[in-house]
This record gives sequence, structure tokens and C-alpha cells, in this order.
Amino acid sequence: MATAYTHQSSNVFKTYILMGLFLVCLAGLGYFVSVYYDNPALFYIAIIFSLVMNFASFWFSDKIVLSISKAREAKRQEFFDLYTVTENLSITAGLPMPKIYIIDDRAPNAFATGRDKEHAVVAVTTGLLQKLEKSELEGVIAHELSHIGNRDILLMSAVVVLVGFVSIISDMFLRGFMFRGGSRDNKSGGALAIVGIVLIILSPIIATLIKLAISRRREYLADASGALLTRYPEGLAKALEKIASFNIPMKTASTATAHLFISNPFGSKGTSISNLFQTHPPITERIKILRGLDN
Repeated sequence: MATAYTHQSSNVFKTYILMGLFLVCLAGLGYFVSVYYDNPALFYIAIIFSLVMNFASFWFSDKIVLSISKAREAKRQEFFDLYTVTENLSITAGLPMPKIYIIDDRAPNAFATGRDKEHAVVAVTTGLLQKLEKSELEGVIAHELSHIGNRDILLMSAVVVLVGFVSIISDMFLRGFMFRGGSRDNKSGGALAIVGIVLIILSPIIATLIKLAISRRREYLADASGALLTRYPEGLAKALEKIASFNIPMKTASTATAHLFISNPFGSKGTSISNLFQTHPPITERIKILRGLDN
């Protein structure tokens, strides 16, 4: 029988698959670099780095995400209403109370992160608190708690670290090749150089495809689970309408963390690059589905 958190085992499995792919990808890059520079030690360094980054993505991805987003821990006395809403919904959802963080930004948005429900974080912007009524705020928090309950947060946060690191390593290889200026004339060196160039060209596309592989469907699932939690789909629907009407991007908007937020942090229009592969389903479609739940 399906429940609000039916997909949590699947998300844990996907996280381990992602970490395995990251290990293989980085080992491959390390092998090409070690052969090209005729230095076997580089391969072993790449393996060690991949293991370290897998460890970091599991244990510290939430801290990295919060740092990138410039989030600060919220004080209960300063954000009492937010704490009360989150606490009540956590009890209803059967989840531990997550830590609450604030992002000083007038763009209304929110995300959840952490490795599991015992170490979860919900971050909201000051703009969200200023613009939403209580029932709308409840809808947003319920959505984020659904991500926590479904173990979306580990998979979503790990992507930020792992995909970003693969892109950095690929970029370092390309820069090294450019500085060498094709000084290796043997066929092996030329072939490896071509492979390296192909990898660096494809890495941004691969990164985007991995984010999409996490699936836009998780947002629909979190919307439905959040509506089930509050028993008031209209609250989240109205919140999404207000979020969509604010077209100014967040100050800390980043392609690395965009998929974590409840809505595209670049605004509903976004940039030409961010619109190429949207990590979020259309808000109008999400609102339509939510309002259909009342019928």
C-alpha cells in the first residue's frame, strides 16, 4: 500500500547509485590524466579524492548547501511563528523537528536538506515569511517535510557536491591540456587529449541530466504529500502563486543548488541557460493539480 513516504527506499538506492557512478567517473578521469601525464600516482589520487568526496557528500552536503545559500540558523524567539508551524507539522508527519535556517533574501523560496530525517534542515527566505499567510506557510513547510520524509534530501544534496566536483576535475584537465599546448605528439597522448576535451564538453550536460534524473516528479510527489499533511491543498497552491509572481532572482541563486528549492530561484523567467533544462515542473501545472485534489 502506497504512503506519503513510499519512495524513500528508492531515493536511498538512487543515492548509492549516484555515488557509485561518481566513483567510476572520477576514476576514469584520473586514469586518463595519469596516462596522459605519464604519472600513475594521479590515478590513485583521483580514487582517494573520489572516496573523500563521497564521504563528504553523505556527511557534509547539508553544510555545504547552507554555506552556498548564505543561510543562518534561525532563533526561536525571532521566528516563533515559523518554529510553531514547523513543530506542529513535524508532529503530524511523525518526523523529528528539523533545524530551521533563514536566508536573508526578499525572493520567496525554501528548501530542505540533510542526510536523513534525524539530521534534516529546512531553510526559508525572509521574503517567504513576509509574503505568505499562515496557511500558505504551512503548505510550503509541509512540502519540505515531505522531501525529508521521502529521503529526497540526501539525493538532492549529494548531487550538489558530486556533480560539481566532477565538473571541476574535468575543467582542471582541460586547462592542463591547454597549457601543455599539445606537446605530446604520440597517438596515445592525442587520443587521451580528445577524450579529455569530450569529457569537459559533456560534463555540464551530464550534470544537468543527473539533476533531471532526480526527477521533476519528486516535486509533484512532495506537493501531494504536503497537501495530504495539511489537509488543505489550497494553502500550498496560493503560496506557489505568490512565489511565481515574484520574478526577481535570489541573490544567492546558483545552478548548483537550484534543484533544491521549492521553486526556480532564478525567477519564473530565469535565464536562457536555466530555461534550457528546467529542474522544476511548471508552477501553473502544480497549482492546477493541487486544486484538482479538492474536487
